[in-house]
Amino acid sequence: MSATAKPLLLLGTASHVGKSVLTAGLCRVLLQDGFRVAPFKAQNMALNSFITADGREMGRAQVTQAEAAGLTPEADMNPILLKPNSDIGAQVIIHGRVYGNMDAADYQGFKKEALAFVRQSYDRLAARFEVIVCEGAGSPAEINLRDGDLANLGLAELIEAPCLLIGDIDRGGVFAALVGTLELLQAAERERIKGLIINKFRGDPALLRPGLDFLETRLSRPVLGIMPWFRDLYLPEEDGVAVERANLSRSGLRPEPAGEAAEQVRVAVIRLPHISNFTDFDALAAEPGLEVIYVNQPDPLPQVEAVILPGTKNTIDDLVWLERTGYAEAIREHHRRGGLVVGVCGGFQMLGRLIEDPLGVESSLERIPGLGLLPVKTSMAADKTILQVKATALGKVGRLDEAMVGYEIHMGRTERETGVEPIFKFERAGQSLLDGAVSEDGRVWGSYLHGLFDNDGFRAWFVTRLFDLKGGRPPAGSGPNFAARKEAAFNALADLIRRHLDLEAIYRIIGL
Repeated sequence: MSATAKPLLLLGTASHVGKSVLTAGLCRVLLQDGFRVAPFKAQNMALNSFITADGREMGRAQVTQAEAAGLTPEADMNPILLKPNSDIGAQVIIHGRVYGNMDAADYQGFKKEALAFVRQSYDRLAARFEVIVCEGAGSPAEINLRDGDLANLGLAELIEAPCLLIGDIDRGGVFAALVGTLELLQAAERERIKGLIINKFRGDPALLRPGLDFLETRLSRPVLGIMPWFRDLYLPEEDGVAVERANLSRSGLRPEPAGEAAEQVRVAVIRLPHISNFTDFDALAAEPGLEVIYVNQPDPLPQVEAVILPGTKNTIDDLVWLERTGYAEAIREHHRRGGLVVGVCGGFQMLGRLIEDPLGVESSLERIPGLGLLPVKTSMAADKTILQVKATALGKVGRLDEAMVGYEIHMGRTERETGVEPIFKFERAGQSLLDGAVSEDGRVWGSYLHGLFDNDGFRAWFVTRLFDLKGGRPPAGSGPNFAARKEAAFNALADLIRRHLDLEAIYRIIGL
């Protein structure tokens, strides 16, 4: 199968300079201009993942980029996903399937073999699309990792891609970062860098003119534009090992309230050391009158209507952390005072009475007491459940007419004690099963369903429940159509790119 698409690779002077967002934006621009375009990231390190329709796991950033390109996400868009499970090791996922666990040294030796998997995925996409917008990882100037590189200039060489280099001016030192990155590259590598972009600028662009003239003279490359800092769009930054946003309500997904402050409810998400799939709660942050707060040491648990325990890559270690930090008792006290407690995936497992790990899947601890808020028991298993599901809410937790959609990513099995009510009925892989559990008082519940709050009907029920606890009503405009908001954000981002980047030059660089 021969590759026919024209590639473009977006590199950054560092992680989190905005590569993911600009990749999504360029995908939307190309889609609007009539091109068949797909995103691609050869290697992503993230605990924030998604399950495709065919049951494969991939990074959430490439899911967002696929949506921007008007596509259904597929694992070939992110052929290698690394999910860290320690400071030096990770679970390696190839083409959406678990390949094994490797420490950093083992993975470095594996890279040349991994390059073949990258080539396979890229070729399959390139045979179907006209343009592939690729996202690099970290910085191309990490010279200690250049041997066997398959995410940055190694990928550019493999697919013969021209590159754009992005610098983040908000973090400071953007001129040094751009010049220094080019200086650390070999001559042949520098030739692949065709233009520069300065991202996240606040202020008058005219003030940058002397610096831009210096860059273009020193580096003999054009500055293709200055992207402004924006707050009024929802687009997740590049997937990372941990949540860096302290408060998702400030992420720009919803407009700031005007006039007098409306009645507000608050939800605390515990920022676990191994937190995963934190985008499960982005849709909640879109809701008028609802503030989502991430809580981490040394901050105490604030007064909130609900506490959420999110997914985690290591349930047992994070449960030990909860007890050690005092958050476990604070959560129990929150429940005793009448608050809601919700657990998603690993958070659901923690809410139970016992977690067992006889095979040592996660820990050397064979068994550990849970928080004791739900009458369930979890046993860790070596096999990993990764499936998309359709769900129906039951009984005490949001009985709704419409079906919900979401996905499972977990390595444990949870059993309810006799008489304990489930909260969802799952339809997946041709099977029906009952999921989750809810306490007798209805104020503690947990589920394996990722993406549950992206479902507008269920989220509206949950928000109403929060306001009921406070004795109020949700403000007008609650329960927004989350998918429509994302579509509006993609189009607004494309408009920003058209206004602030030299698209004619970028199209010439791609060869369009």
